[in-house]
Amino acid sequence: MPDAARRWVLRLALVVTAFAASPAHASITITFWSRDFGNYFPHAFFMLRGTPDAGGAPVDASYGFTAKSLSPALLFGNVKGRVERPKPGYIAGSHVRFARTLTDAQYAAILSLVREWDERTGDATYNLGKRNCVTFVREAARRSGLTIVEFPKLMKKPSSYLRAVIAAQPQAVTVIDRTGKEFLATLPPLNGAVPIDAPISTPGTMPGKKDE
Repeated sequence: MPDAARRWVLRLALVVTAFAASPAHASITITFWSRDFGNYFPHAFFMLRGTPDAGGAPVDASYGFTAKSLSPALLFGNVKGRVERPKPGYIAGSHVRFARTLTDAQYAAILSLVREWDERTGDATYNLGKRNCVTFVREAARRSGLTIVEFPKLMKKPSSYLRAVIAAQPQAVTVIDRTGKEFLATLPPLNGAVPIDAPISTPGTMPGKKDE
């Protein structure tokens, strides 16, 4: 087996082990995802999967932040936004970049982030340059324990941003860098709950394009 393939298999095994952790050694794993141009605007989101160290129901949910509607108003300032859960087909067509295993405190901090940006419980103001999907993911990365998350020139470039986070601290993340379809096929079944409800949608559908 080539060295590159061997390294990928090892990384994947580590992530799958974390996702499938037994109750005796449970944990929540967060993975960071991006989607580039195609039928959709670029987007970033994260997935939470596993069981808290303290026990309780397993979790399986993904969250991103986006504008409620795509219109020219996006170019001129603040518009209404919302936290959304991407549809399974959208996730499969996206790209998973890296993972981290969370402490219960970090997991709670990320759930607080979801509530803080949710239109029902917090401030859901969306701004294309200052408060978008990448800034939402940036804050999740910070609350997951990463210390180098500021890349101001990349705040409209989800994939480039996540690659920069990896490059800045490779020892602090488990690099995955695979398509969603490939990655999801490796995950064991999990009857996980959604800790915070949010609309299920396909973020950033281009005008005239068919939704997934």
